[in-house]
Amino acid sequence: MKTYNYSSLTRSETDKLLKRPKMDFASIFGTVQPILDAVESEGDEAVLRYTEQFDGVWPNPLVINPAEKEVKLDKKVQHALDRAINNIFFFHREQFTPDLEVETMSGVICSRVAKPIERVGLYIPGGTAPLPSTTMMLGIPAMVAGCKEIVISTPPGSNGEIPESVLYVAKKIGATAIIKAGGAQAIAGMAFGTESIPKVDKIFGPGNQYVTAAKMILQNSEAMVSIDMPAGPSEVLVIADHTAEPAFVAADLLSQAEHGSDSQVVLAITESADLDAIQKETEAQLKNLPRNEFAQNALNNSFTLITKSTEEAMAFSNLYAPEHLIINTADAEELAGKVENAGSVFVGPWTAESMGDYASGTNHTLPTYGYARMYSGVSLQSFQKFITLQRVSEDGLRKLGPVVETLAELEGLVGHKQAVSLRLAKLKEMSEAAKSNV
Repeated sequence: MKTYNYSSLTRSETDKLLKRPKMDFASIFGTVQPILDAVESEGDEAVLRYTEQFDGVWPNPLVINPAEKEVKLDKKVQHALDRAINNIFFFHREQFTPDLEVETMSGVICSRVAKPIERVGLYIPGGTAPLPSTTMMLGIPAMVAGCKEIVISTPPGSNGEIPESVLYVAKKIGATAIIKAGGAQAIAGMAFGTESIPKVDKIFGPGNQYVTAAKMILQNSEAMVSIDMPAGPSEVLVIADHTAEPAFVAADLLSQAEHGSDSQVVLAITESADLDAIQKETEAQLKNLPRNEFAQNALNNSFTLITKSTEEAMAFSNLYAPEHLIINTADAEELAGKVENAGSVFVGPWTAESMGDYASGTNHTLPTYGYARMYSGVSLQSFQKFITLQRVSEDGLRKLGPVVETLAELEGLVGHKQAVSLRLAKLKEMSEAAKSNV
């Protein structure tokens, strides 16, 4: 990891550190678009063909109902999954907000109600390892929100089957279908719908650059589907001072670096921190990681920032807007209150990022690539839509109607004005009629 002294950096040099690796979307879009077109026109046949081409398997059947499948899990694994499911359920259940009703003025009542998105698609990456954690993070808030159809897509193993752990979580959340396919073809299948793949209204989940490109293209297409958020490589920023245990800091950096060669790893430390000890720990722990090649490549493209204070480190973090922010300092609680831009924050020496990745209760599907400046991570609200209602009484129309007439006339929208004027005239007519009958 390259090392920089924050106070000596120019604005231009700081801006370079804030940038993420450039993604060649023009080339990726060119590769992905034919896959999307083929799935739209050929349906299941195209999904199966591309799954065989990219994953070396032709799943039969392509779609299964998890409720009809039996699952056999090691008791220890099942207990761990159940504990994580409970924690994630409890945290997301508490995110419900009461329906809102406000009388903005006498006779004018505005309200807002939440409704679940009816059909959601959850993309669960696979390949090198099963990811029941992502299945929980996406499936549990979908279940809590009350989504009627929960469709999961995930690459099958070499045997054409879905990992037992993923299947177990799918059953627990009440998933209605599992597509045994991954990649852009699975995203297209959920967006357009095929003979056996249900069409969904919104697609969630992380994935490689081809999955990301497919989501981005399809949300702006005639498929009429939305997505959770843009995505880039996973990332972490660790803020540490002299009180931080070097072994903990090293482990936190490596836990993110092992995701892949393009993972973004940033260490922001105070001048009093023991950088040499952290570097030695990182090298020692790296040797024992099965995915050390990925982690080493990520570290080679990462950097350390030496700051004069934890406040200065936090200032940089807010500019960087990391997906994960770990605060391992003496003033961690105080510093946490100064976070402006981050996907999820891990406060104190005992809060490893892995806790949130798996089982603390918070969601690990988070904005990357600096999008934490304007996007939130997945939550219960991600699976809801909010509908506003208004009720205007006769008295409310008399009071507010002239205001609307004036504004509509100002904008030259005569039809808008007329919709109110006719009603005001009717009220006047009714009033006069009532007087004449007295």
